[in-house]
Amino acid sequence: MKIADAKSFGEAIRKRRKELHYTQGYLSACTGLSITFISDLERGKPSIQLEKAIQLVNILGMDLLIEKRGE
Repeated sequence: MKIADAKSFGEAIRKRRKELHYTQGYLSACTGLSITFISDLERGKPSIQLEKAIQLVNILGMDLLIEKRGE
């Protein structure tokens, strides 16, 4: 999935969380991140903390890649 903005990033996180049948509360308990942070991230809030977002991506078993366009 191509991520073009905070909204598409949040949608990808939400989709994966639901595939795993995880609630926001469960993720909060496992990661120490607040439910508010997870909710804000999934809704595409543009001012999230990158390190926490990357931590959540890893917990969900996803890879975050940055590549030059056209390659």
